Amino acid sequence: MSTTNDDTADVTPAEPEMGTMAALLPGAPETEAEKEPPKPRESDGCFLAVGRRKTAVARVRVRPGGEGKFVVNGRELDEFFSNPQDRRVATTPLDKFDRRKSYDVFARVHGGGNTGQSGALLMALARVLIQVEPGLEAGLRSEGYLTRDARMKERKKYGRRGARRGFQFSKR
Repeated sequence: MSTTNDDTADVTPAEPEMGTMAALLPGAPETEAEKEPPKPRESDGCFLAVGRRKTAVARVRVRPGGEGKFVVNGRELDEFFSNPQDRRVATTPLDKFDRRKSYDVFARVHGGGNTGQSGALLMALARVLIQVEPGLEAGLRSEGYLTRDARMKERKKYGRRGARRGFQFSKR
């Protein structure tokens, strides 16, 4: 004795869930494996990145296959940063992986002072190196070059001489 269920003949295919736009778009990849990783921002064969520190902002263009030219705001690195410590900080990501002579670096830096600008340049170079060579990310992250240093100058409060220093108390 065989029983047939006539209700199964009228079943329509399930509609896609509202949360998945990939199911609604024609030609969209259906699985995560079919998606391509995002391409790095690239213009004219140069890789671009932005770094920030205190109030300084550094925009960096790096050209792979260069001879090691390093230009900041139209001047050579040694001219722009007169303090050797600032020069060392700005080029740390390249020096750590011996890539100083492999890339041409062109940077625009504004805001802040020398220390903030060199720190912003360090972060921007680290971000660019990840785009060019993704295998370096673990080393750069472990050194802290990809983490923004959020320390800023504390603002002056009213009723005080500075950010925290109050006026000298006088009993008489």
